Amino acid sequence: MISTEPKASIKGGEFLIKETDATHVFIPEEFTEEQQMIAASSREFLEREIWPRLNEIDNAKAPELISSLMDKAGELGLLGTSVPEEFGGFGMNFNTSMLVAEVTGAGHSFSVALSAHTGIGTLPIVYYGNDEQKSKYLPKLATGEWKAAYCLTEPDSGSDANSGKTKVTLSEDGQFYVLNGQKMWITNGGFADVYIVFAKVYDENGQPDKNLSAFIVDRTFDGITMNEPEHKMGIKGSDTRQIFFNDVKVPVENLLSERGNGFKIAVNILNIGRIKLGIAAVGGSKEVINNAIRYSNERKQFKTPISQFGAIKHKLAEMALKVYASETASYRAGQNIDELIEDLKSQGMEDGPAKLKALEQFAIECAIMKVHGSEVLDYVVDEGVQVYGGMGYSADAPMDRAYRDARINRIFEGTNEINRMLVVDMLLKRAMKGELDLMGPAMAVAKEIMSIPDFNTEEEEGIFIAEKKALRNLKKAALMVAGAAVQKFMMTLSNEQEILMNIADMVIEIYIAESVLLRVEKLIGMKGEESVALQKQMALIYLHEAVEKVNNAGRAAITSFAEGDELRGMLMGLKRFTKIDPMNLKDARRQIADAMIAENKYIF
Repeated sequence: MISTEPKASIKGGEFLIKETDATHVFIPEEFTEEQQMIAASSREFLEREIWPRLNEIDNAKAPELISSLMDKAGELGLLGTSVPEEFGGFGMNFNTSMLVAEVTGAGHSFSVALSAHTGIGTLPIVYYGNDEQKSKYLPKLATGEWKAAYCLTEPDSGSDANSGKTKVTLSEDGQFYVLNGQKMWITNGGFADVYIVFAKVYDENGQPDKNLSAFIVDRTFDGITMNEPEHKMGIKGSDTRQIFFNDVKVPVENLLSERGNGFKIAVNILNIGRIKLGIAAVGGSKEVINNAIRYSNERKQFKTPISQFGAIKHKLAEMALKVYASETASYRAGQNIDELIEDLKSQGMEDGPAKLKALEQFAIECAIMKVHGSEVLDYVVDEGVQVYGGMGYSADAPMDRAYRDARINRIFEGTNEINRMLVVDMLLKRAMKGELDLMGPAMAVAKEIMSIPDFNTEEEEGIFIAEKKALRNLKKAALMVAGAAVQKFMMTLSNEQEILMNIADMVIEIYIAESVLLRVEKLIGMKGEESVALQKQMALIYLHEAVEKVNNAGRAAITSFAEGDELRGMLMGLKRFTKIDPMNLKDARRQIADAMIAENKYIF
């Protein structure tokens, strides 16, 4: 049912029906010395400029502080990571820009301002701007002389972005688009010099276009006003505003791309934002783990450091293995994007279109990593508070800020519920278009359920033989549930959001578990099994937990629509596909925790 393909032919979402060779995935251990130096300088910036001033940043009443810190980041080159060299940036490949996003993700409110500027604020011009727009804006955005913001959300349009009411009309002389409307939750709104604004063009009869258009709007244009900064649960130092546009005259040359192409721009830029949010959450999670380990070594109860208690070791190990898994899958997807970019460019496609095509191809993985990374961070900060105990609830300890700041990430870049449904929706749409052969494998699985189980005991050679079989079976479980749901509901499946989210949870866990197994397999090939024994334990623990999660999600979906013999048959199939040989998970976790406790930090 599942075949192995060379990396050159890998498609987004194809992991569900094809096996990936470990030699074809990128792992963080392969970052070059130059890339590691970039990461080190990014961390040094946080240590020098951000972490000592976290309280000051959160309590700032005006945006000048964050703006000045952005200036310093610009001097270091952190604002030009994805801007092409000819426009004053570094033109880093995608995975290197991901590495910067990971490290700076531990910067709390500052990391939000930074990512909004370098990502959704700057990249629309990088990918969709014409030569004149790029020449005018990108050099100053790359240095930080100008800061950027992204204006999409409105009071009545959040997830349904294309329903926005902000509108533009062409002036009588045809030289300007006159912009009117309101945007909210605009990060960097108070100090941005450039706004990427999405609005619908209305014709002379007052009829709106079907889709949004995008415009580059300078702060200096007349008619722009804003509210005071929003009071928020977390990321308090991030300047977040409502922006009002009142008869703002936008020169026609500031239309970004083509009229009516704004929704596509928004979707593609959000793909980038999603995967980078996921890897930034990994960076934030690692710092929380560092703090939790240090505190557990310092805090004594019953004359013993609490790090020596099994309950604390369980927490520290679980935090670490979830972060390790999320990091692994993020860079696997990032490298897939990089490789497709280079492949498309070798075929004659220009750089910008190649990047957009590659990101669109791996939009499924981008959504997966947004969900997983943000939920891992939420898990880690919650357990971090618990490790600190009463001090975790004190605003004088670091977990207070980490806990509050983490919560927004499940809402940013599309809620996790929306992203879960997007994962399944994109998989099914690609199947319907013939881009992914999901139905063939799904039908094969349905046939397999009705057959006698294969008890073939012929030994295979290689690493993780039993584990790879378990993974193949997890994929069969997801295909079985998804195929049955499609047959049951057909065109009304989109109304069954609970089932879609169950299927998404199955798919997400499969992708992450496979990624970790492939990373460790590759590491064993590079360093030998003995030197990566702890990483092997993490891969095995994660797979065991994934089996349980896939079983639970599958059962929840099946019992939502199947009855009678179909119900019994599918539950039997699910049981068959979610088996794995038991292991001593407690001892494995203790080994992971003990190693970190000895080093007094996250070590992976």
